[in-house]
Amino acid sequence: MTVLTRARRLFAGWSANLFQMILAVTQQVALVPVFLHFWTSEVLAAWLVIYAVGNLVLIADSGLQFRTINRFLGLKSSVDCDGRTARFYAAMLRIYIGLTGFLVVLLVVCTQLLSPSAVLGFKAVPNFDAAFVVMAGGMLLTLPSGLVSGLYRARGLYGRAGQLQNWALLAGQIGQLVAIAATGSLLAVAIAFAAPQVFVAIYLLMFDAPRMFPFLRGASAKSSWRWIAGQFRKAVPFAVAGATELALLNLPVLMVSALVSDRVAVAQWGLTRVVAGLLRALCIATTLPLAAELGHDYAVGLKDRLRSLYARGSVFVTLQASIVVSGLLPFWPDFFVLWTHGAIPYDPLLATTLLIGTSVIAPSILALVYANYSNRGDLLARTKGLQLAVFLLLSALLIQPMGPLGAAIAVVASDLLIQFGLLGIIIIRQTLQRPFQHVGFLAAIMILVTSGGWALGMIVRSWVPGTGPVSLASECMIWLIVVALVASPLAQASLRNRLIAAIPR
Repeated sequence: MTVLTRARRLFAGWSANLFQMILAVTQQVALVPVFLHFWTSEVLAAWLVIYAVGNLVLIADSGLQFRTINRFLGLKSSVDCDGRTARFYAAMLRIYIGLTGFLVVLLVVCTQLLSPSAVLGFKAVPNFDAAFVVMAGGMLLTLPSGLVSGLYRARGLYGRAGQLQNWALLAGQIGQLVAIAATGSLLAVAIAFAAPQVFVAIYLLMFDAPRMFPFLRGASAKSSWRWIAGQFRKAVPFAVAGATELALLNLPVLMVSALVSDRVAVAQWGLTRVVAGLLRALCIATTLPLAAELGHDYAVGLKDRLRSLYARGSVFVTLQASIVVSGLLPFWPDFFVLWTHGAIPYDPLLATTLLIGTSVIAPSILALVYANYSNRGDLLARTKGLQLAVFLLLSALLIQPMGPLGAAIAVVASDLLIQFGLLGIIIIRQTLQRPFQHVGFLAAIMILVTSGGWALGMIVRSWVPGTGPVSLASECMIWLIVVALVASPLAQASLRNRLIAAIPR
């Protein structure tokens, strides 16, 4: 594989992920003022909970996607690669379809026996239970498309599945606008969100994958119950890691909803965690193409190339997160007030805790995703299982007395102690020859960039008079221009190469 080929593949993946991030910002940020125009803060809180449920049910994948990715990567160097891949794909597809059908039936039965609106405190919101079932059931129906995404990633088509899923998200957002304007119904909005994603999942499975890989057509495989159980057993470490990540992003919304009686506080938490969740998603989106290349290098034993790419990727993710946080910290308070029309109070301590905490653990996100792509099952199971336990314990202790801030502390503390302090350090030590120098280098970048950008933002705010959207837009534009001028020397290839050479590896 040439350097140019690798660069093209990485760029394709990043392009699809960038579009996905724009759509995520639109869904979780731009649509909120529209929702608040038609809904009360209580109905908005209900939607945020249902949206979190839709993301949380993806835990039902049970780690099978990362299991298949590692298997597909391993098959690339085998004899009769395409034939063995087709047979494995067919066998895993049967597992996915059976699992999805079972879970959908279980969902319907459980929601009939136990009302979600009663458990989560939304009895007064019309159609909450129906919207809950539509969202959770729709996301469960998309699970089999994870098999296609895994094959595409292993074969270098990072952006293919992502592009189609992005179009589904865009169609869903347009549908949500039409649904809320026409009906104002929570159920209609949930249907508009879920339906396009289910349609694209079916298209990927039935049409796109066989067209991109003709060897899948007519492929069949007989699998015993013992083999099926073996796939789930081998996927357990990835299931633990994936469940912990999804839990940290979405479970706090449900826990705050169940444990905090103030519905405005629930909405406040749901909206504040959006920005931290988007930052985390941005880091994950950046690392996914990198991790696929790292997984390839790990599988074929290219240690020098692996070490070089990991060191550069770690610095890139850290720099990206630090720049974003340094811009959000000074301007987010004003944006939050405009964003919610003042209907939801702003909590500066809550926002600062989530933003800085997410920025600090950015390098460990690359370590986590790379561990998934390099088959580090035992390490993932131990560390992410421990992190989930720490998070749940802290949440149980802190949410009731402290409210949303307690949930934020639980998330950040579990990230810092376990994901960064344990998993991240272990992966860095196993990958790089100078791990502690590298961590110190990352810390210096983080402190310098975050403090510098934050200070610049405060200075700009003091310079620009007035309040409101025009003033905020002017402040952000000035900040971006100054940052671009400061970073402009990096356009010189010679300087970039010297800085890259200085990264400890």
